[in-house]
Amino acid sequence: MEIELLETNKKNGRVTFLLSGANPMIANLLRRLIMAEVPTMAIEDIEFRKNSSVMYDEMVAHRLGLLPLKTDLKSYTVSKDCTCEGAGCAKCSVKLTLKSKASSNGYVYAEEFESADSKIIPVHPKMPIAKLLKGQALELEATAVLGRGNDHAKWCPALAYYRGKPDIKITGKIPDGDKLTKTYPGLFTNKGGKLEIDPKAITTSLLWDEVSETTQGAVSVTESKEDFIFAIESWGQLSAKEIMQAACDAFDAKLNALAEKL
Repeated sequence: MEIELLETNKKNGRVTFLLSGANPMIANLLRRLIMAEVPTMAIEDIEFRKNSSVMYDEMVAHRLGLLPLKTDLKSYTVSKDCTCEGAGCAKCSVKLTLKSKASSNGYVYAEEFESADSKIIPVHPKMPIAKLLKGQALELEATAVLGRGNDHAKWCPALAYYRGKPDIKITGKIPDGDKLTKTYPGLFTNKGGKLEIDPKAITTSLLWDEVSETTQGAVSVTESKEDFIFAIESWGQLSAKEIMQAACDAFDAKLNALAEKL
């Protein structure tokens, strides 16, 4: 089994790679490990000191629970696996405080949080939490803990998906090649009236099913059962490299646990 990096998009945090010599079971196992077993930091408990905004405490708490926080896997342990047994200690949790009054535009932003650990901070500083009117205030203390996506979606580190590497062939006559190259730029090239497929686009594009329908079957698409185009779109808590490493570590831990049971 081999992995070949195909594309890295820093703008949306997506990394695409080719997983060769595998099978659908392995590809789906990797997807599930990434989304369910890779731990991240997320806010679990909130103590409100003051909230005079129009939003109920529960509404603010729900928003903060889904606030992505940068995660340091080397310094923290998953709450349920910690020696404190989930009670909350410096090994599995961190405190964040927010004390805000209405700013010039009235919004309270994630960057206003003060964290006890400078490494555990909001991924998106300008993410709005609430809007305050003149005289209103929002004060709270939040506790973030390390957890896994199989306990709650707020601990999920990324969106992971895959499809079989498509084998693309032009099997029929395409009536309007110029229109096709304009509709799907980068997928096709029209050289001297002859329509050709860009080899790189075969591995990176996810639009081939749509193209096949548009051309009424003139372009055939056959997906491989051994080679897969795999994509990871990180929410920002961890890099794609860290997510892959943590997923492999989780798999090793599960295999070791199985070996002990046997």
